[in-house]
Amino acid sequence: MAEMRAGVLTVSDRVSRGEAEDVSGPTAIAILAGLGFDVDWLVVPDEKDQIQDCLREWQGSGIQLIITTGGTGFAPRDVTPEATAELIDRPAPGLLEAARAGASHPNAMLSRGVAGIAGSTLIVNLPGSTAGVEESLEIIKPALVHAIALINDTQTSH
Repeated sequence: MAEMRAGVLTVSDRVSRGEAEDVSGPTAIAILAGLGFDVDWLVVPDEKDQIQDCLREWQGSGIQLIITTGGTGFAPRDVTPEATAELIDRPAPGLLEAARAGASHPNAMLSRGVAGIAGSTLIVNLPGSTAGVEESLEIIKPALVHAIALINDTQTSH
């Protein structure tokens, strides 16, 4: 398979204003880099239009996997799932069903994240906590490279 490209989009009002440090984004980047991805990273506020603009730009640039962190909870400004769902052509619910079911923290069931395919890009919404990102990616990472190969109709050894 050719070079694998991923994007990590941190969705957080506080981080985008410089009021907090993003730890979940760098955590996702490290895990994806360990899988062989070349990773882009961006931080946006909890604004549906800005989330969608980034997702569209990355999808158009050939990025094969987008992981979002943050904005998946119950707070009124948590709009990442809604922003993502509007861009997805084909849902891939099994990824986050597995992540939520395998999570050790009881609040994992409060994550409203969605996953799906937009064009030839897989988009997965993860919670904004470092532990949520680590645990979710640990659960779904065995399927990510194969999923991207299937989306792009290429062969893998899996």
